[in-house]
Amino acid sequence: MRRTLLAAAAMLAMGCGAATAQTRWTMATAYAEGNFHTRNIRAFIEDVERGTNGRLSIQLHPAASLLQMPAIKRGVQTGQVQLGEVLLSVHGNEDPFFEVDSVPFLADTWEATAVLDRVSTPFIAARMERQGVLPLFAVPWPSQAFYTRNEIRMTDDLRGLRFRTYNVLTTRMAELMGAAPVTVQVAEIPQAFATGVIAAMFTSAQTGVDTSAWDYARYFTDVGGMRARNFIIVNARAFRGLDEATRNAVTQAAERASARGLEAAKAAETEMVERLRARGMVVSTPSPQFLAQLREVGARQTQEWAQRAGPEGQQLLERFRATAQR
Repeated sequence: MRRTLLAAAAMLAMGCGAATAQTRWTMATAYAEGNFHTRNIRAFIEDVERGTNGRLSIQLHPAASLLQMPAIKRGVQTGQVQLGEVLLSVHGNEDPFFEVDSVPFLADTWEATAVLDRVSTPFIAARMERQGVLPLFAVPWPSQAFYTRNEIRMTDDLRGLRFRTYNVLTTRMAELMGAAPVTVQVAEIPQAFATGVIAAMFTSAQTGVDTSAWDYARYFTDVGGMRARNFIIVNARAFRGLDEATRNAVTQAAERASARGLEAAKAAETEMVERLRARGMVVSTPSPQFLAQLREVGARQTQEWAQRAGPEGQQLLERFRATAQR
C-alpha cells in the first residue's frame, strides 16, 4: 500500500512550483491526543519538520477542535486545511470504494486486512486524485467489539437497542441485527450513553479507552469484525506547491508513519483491552453461534457492497479472494 500511495504522490507532484522559504500547514483530526493515531501523526509532523529543516511546519488540531470528522475530507478538498485524518468509510455515500475496509467480516484478520489494503488502495487513490486529494498514508484500527450494559450472547440480544453508528455500513449492520441505528460522533459517545441516546456500540478498544467506556458500559465483547483504516490526506494543490526536496521529505515521513502506525495498531489491540479490563469492564469473546450469526450479516453486506460498487467492485473482491487464499 505504501508504494502505491507514494507513487500517487510522485504522479501528483509532476509540474510543481517552488515552495516559499517557509510553508505553514494546518491539519485536522477528530481523535484525542492519547489515541495511537494522533501520537503517530505527531511523530509524522516532527519527522516532516526535521526532514525539511523547518521549511514546512504543520499545526495539528486534534479531538475535532477545528473540524468534525465528517467535515475534514471536504476541508482538505477545498483547502480550508491542507492535511486531515479521516476514517474513510465515513464517506462511503460518496463512493463505495471508500468503505470497503469497513464491510463487516470481509477482512477480519491482520493477514486478510493486509491483502485488502494492497488490492483496494489503487482504486481508492485514483478516486481521491480525481477529487483533488492525495492519500499520504493509512493506518488501520484494531479489532472491533460490542460495548453494552448487559451481556450480549446472540444478535437477538441487540434487537431493539439504540445502536451507535457512524457510516452507511454500521447503519446497515444495525438494521440487519434488529437494532435501531443512531448516528453519533466519537466525541459525543459518553453523553449519548449517559442520556439514553444509545445503549450499544461497535468499535475498537482504543475508542473505548479514549471515551472512558467503563463509565457508561459494562461488557466488552470482542468479535474482530474488521480493521478499518484512517487515511491521512493532503490537498493536492498544496502538495504541488512544495519544492521537490520538501515533497520527498513528506512522502518519506509518510512511509515511516505507515509502518509505525501499523505496529501501534497491533499493540493497541491487546494493550487497550487490558486497560478496559483493569477499569472493571467484563471482557469476553463471542460464542461460535454468535460469530456465525455475525458472519451471516457480513456476507449479506459484502454482497450488497459489491452490487453498489459495480464491475470494479467485483473485480476488487475477486483479487482480494484470490490473493487471500494463496
